[in-house]
Amino acid sequence: MKTGFSAAAWASSSLLSTAVFSGDNGVTRIKAIAFDAFPIFDPRPIFGLVKATFPDNPAFGSQWFSKIFAYTWLRTAGNRYVDFHTVIAQALEFTAKDQKVSMTSEQRDQLMDVWQSLNAWPDVAGALDELDRLGIRTAFLSNFTEQMLRANARNSGIEDRLEYLSTDRVSAFKPDPRAYQLAIDHFGLSKQNVAFCAFAAWDAAGANWFGYPTVWVNRLKFAPEKLDAAGIIEGQGMDVLVSFTEGRLRA
Repeated sequence: MKTGFSAAAWASSSLLSTAVFSGDNGVTRIKAIAFDAFPIFDPRPIFGLVKATFPDNPAFGSQWFSKIFAYTWLRTAGNRYVDFHTVIAQALEFTAKDQKVSMTSEQRDQLMDVWQSLNAWPDVAGALDELDRLGIRTAFLSNFTEQMLRANARNSGIEDRLEYLSTDRVSAFKPDPRAYQLAIDHFGLSKQNVAFCAFAAWDAAGANWFGYPTVWVNRLKFAPEKLDAAGIIEGQGMDVLVSFTEGRLRA
């Protein structure tokens, strides 16, 4: 039976011919960082718009978000990929129907458009400056479409600061190994030399399972998942990522 999570994908990630860059004490050095979208972009305007649009339905936002990620996982497992923008729209339509909410076309458009008009968190520009100084390559590795990523980056004045890897390239959403493999193939590095910067607890666990040195920028103080993922570095801001990266360079 075919599934989205193939053994071959796991195996291919560990059979790389690329060299591992290590310090004199054997600690691997970080040469590049792959970012989820939300350590870079502040998603709270989405939450705020949902509350303003449906003030009498406090559960609407949490159900919409839960359905978005349920759809990404189901579509990947069932080999029925569509892009993330489509998933968001389908999850929104389901949630409105399930909550018996009458949603106008204008409200729908506003709730979809906000996903492409986000701003970067205040500490992002300085962190990118520091990573540039350290000679670290940076890229998004996100379920977002490249168009969504670029629209938000342009809105934040950082469009030329990162490279762009969308799961559309492999038609598999995170945490499928094919999605995490994107950064290895793009950078031409061993996964030990590529740090992954996560926003969500499940994404931190998925990157950790894949084998990335993982930094969880836990901006909204989520609880960690109980998924047997050890060694994840956690902090609330970009300072923890910069410190971790700099420490690995000095090792």
